[in-house]
Amino acid sequence: MSNLQSPPLALNDLLPALTRQLAESAEAYDRSGDFPHANLALLQHFGLLGLALPQALGGPGAGLGELRRVVGAVARGEPSTALVLCMQYLHLRRLADNPGWPEALKRRVAREALEQGALINSLRVEPELGSPSRGGLPQTVARRDGECWRLSGHKLYTTGIPGLTWLAVWARSDEPTPRVGAWLVRRDSPGIRIVESWDHLGMRATGSHEVIFEEVPVPLEHAVGLYPHDQPPAPDEALLRDFAQASAALLGALYDGIAGAARDWLLGWLRERVPASLGAPLASLPRVQEALGAIDGLLLQNRLLLDAACRERLSASEAGLIKVAVTDNAVAVVEKALELSGNHGLSRHNPLQRHYRDVLCGRVHTPQKDSVWIAAGRAALSP
Repeated sequence: MSNLQSPPLALNDLLPALTRQLAESAEAYDRSGDFPHANLALLQHFGLLGLALPQALGGPGAGLGELRRVVGAVARGEPSTALVLCMQYLHLRRLADNPGWPEALKRRVAREALEQGALINSLRVEPELGSPSRGGLPQTVARRDGECWRLSGHKLYTTGIPGLTWLAVWARSDEPTPRVGAWLVRRDSPGIRIVESWDHLGMRATGSHEVIFEEVPVPLEHAVGLYPHDQPPAPDEALLRDFAQASAALLGALYDGIAGAARDWLLGWLRERVPASLGAPLASLPRVQEALGAIDGLLLQNRLLLDAACRERLSASEAGLIKVAVTDNAVAVVEKALELSGNHGLSRHNPLQRHYRDVLCGRVHTPQKDSVWIAAGRAALSP
């Protein structure tokens, strides 16, 4: 994509072909579980890895609607690549507004993302802690050692780790009153060990392995946004809303994209499948047409919800409700496709079973359904 000054036109030209190209290797990545380095290099070739960077940091400053389109198109082709891209966009969008980051560090991360396609993601989940969204103090510890920190700990589900350049590691200091926050670590720092344990049913190529930190040196200025764990700062409601809305739009677009790919395969199969007992394509049956209408109804709901997530001013609880609704609709679409296709849809020779395994992973991403519904209920009951 040579002209990022006019992203809508450029994306219109690029995205359909990009989806088709990524889809060509999707089955191979699913079977092997290999990390899609080549896919991410392709995205960098077209200038897509830095698309979310704000103009204040030298980026193109693409809007949320454009980012949603890119994530959805990539997900239709190869969803593990789309998840890595989604995490990249979420981090880069809020980089300029993060008050805890030194300006020079922001600009370094931004420059490397634009020029080299450097990837960034958070490392938060731990064996003992689980997801920090549920509360608790991280067991990953940073120890002050002269002019640097020494970071030690164990992280799970580190999406993209084979390709990341920057790791935003959620940790605590070893001070009498621990401070918590993010330590920004270069992937090539000494003392980092990857345990290749990711072998999941779906999203198999995300490289979400375990990472062990053993006295990893981290520059003092790379400890960002620290605060005493017993005196958390007042939340910035505007930033929280923006992040929740972006998460809903981009994660929703990812799983909606998988559902769209399932629908596309189903349409082709129904048009081509001609049982001897029927003497006509399955697509000619009214009950099949009814089921397809229901599928398209769910996808229409998703499109309207994602439009709202990109354009409306939503509360964090409303954004969470959109994420849950879009994800549930996407799962329902693929389940309906499996009901229509039967054994054919479950065969490893066809992509539908892969779409089903991938789309189920949408329910795992934070915020999860119980947390979303509790937050929405509390918001409804608050004075």
